[in-house]
Amino acid sequence: MTDAPDLAAALIAENFSRDGGGVLHVGGLPLTDLAEEFGTPLFVYDAEVMRRTYRALRAALAGFAEIDYSVKANPNPAVIRVFHEEGAGAEIASGAEFAAALEAGVPPEKILFAGPGKGAADLDRVVAGGIGEIHLENREEILRVAAAAERHGVTVRVALRINPGAAAQGGAMRMGGKPSPFGFDEEEMEAAIDAVEAQGPLRLIGLHLFAGTQGLKAETLLGQWAYGLGLAARIAGRTGRPLETIDLGGGLGIPYFSGDAALDLATLRAGMPDLIATLRADPSLAGARVVLEPGRYLAGPAGLYVARVLAVKESRGSRFVITDGGMHHHLAASGNLGQIVKRDFPLAAVTETGGERAATAVVGPLCTPLDMLARAAPLPPLAEGDLVAVLQSGAYGLTASPTGFLSHPMPAELLVDGGAATVIRPSE
Repeated sequence: MTDAPDLAAALIAENFSRDGGGVLHVGGLPLTDLAEEFGTPLFVYDAEVMRRTYRALRAALAGFAEIDYSVKANPNPAVIRVFHEEGAGAEIASGAEFAAALEAGVPPEKILFAGPGKGAADLDRVVAGGIGEIHLENREEILRVAAAAERHGVTVRVALRINPGAAAQGGAMRMGGKPSPFGFDEEEMEAAIDAVEAQGPLRLIGLHLFAGTQGLKAETLLGQWAYGLGLAARIAGRTGRPLETIDLGGGLGIPYFSGDAALDLATLRAGMPDLIATLRADPSLAGARVVLEPGRYLAGPAGLYVARVLAVKESRGSRFVITDGGMHHHLAASGNLGQIVKRDFPLAAVTETGGERAATAVVGPLCTPLDMLARAAPLPPLAEGDLVAVLQSGAYGLTASPTGFLSHPMPAELLVDGGAATVIRPSE
């Protein structure tokens, strides 16, 4: 399905639809109507696609792990709420994300705080708010969290984030097995445990492992999770207490290119018995809550970024479509957000005319050659006023982009649910 030559068409068939006139619909609503009513550029998210994705993953992990939504992928409270109502907790990386999760209805005890640079103000905010766990990533942070706990007269539940050895690497961006600002190196894990144990206001209850991101191979993920259980057993052995939480990270990927195959949930499901057996065989792990914290995987497929064509031009044999959307709203689609996903994202005409397709560069309105949503998207003929949609845009879109660059207005964000569209962030 998602390894078809035209990935955009496959994703539309999987998650959305077209009517008899070739108009792309989200949740039963024509994108042309939404663009007319709410303006462009525009982010549109389908709540039912989010639910379906969450439920399929939960079924694949049944008996082994629960799911916390990684808020960084899309921190809009309306999006967080969709996953919370399905049973997910939340993983946050700032005090503002803590506030967004609370606004979405997530109880503080179901929120965990990760990230390599937690400041004193954010720590005060989450400790005072009764956060469930804080994941420690360096020695200074141990002392900072302990100080916050003392100021508020509480004991804070903490976990150690471990930067694993090379055996646990994998995914499009390796986050283990090499020098890293994230977490304690596996080689110093025992010393880090002792440092936490020396702080009276802290209670070490778990492990956080995040070995890589944008992983599309189920076998790699299963190997990383098995490795994580081994690290968890070592932590429990050092503290002499059973672990309460084993956070095996996120890293589940989604297809962005025609050669990408979607993550095989059936293979994940087939690997669960061995992981469950490992847990049950070790009394120090058997009672732990195992959690995964995907973000991109849950929210990405549900979103589209819609832009209107301003001009079409030929330049020395190349066709350019200039739109009112660009990297200032969707940096990832431009290929300028790290090295995880480069361009081109799957991109489609909102109204499919059936005309002959040609490789088309889709660019934005900014005064930089970096403002390019696609280098060579296979698109039918387009004209001023037509619409294009960037798929896989529910994660790392608006809030992961340089929205202040050139001072263009912010786009609206819509959530489509039950046949109705709700503005969840107004345009400027």
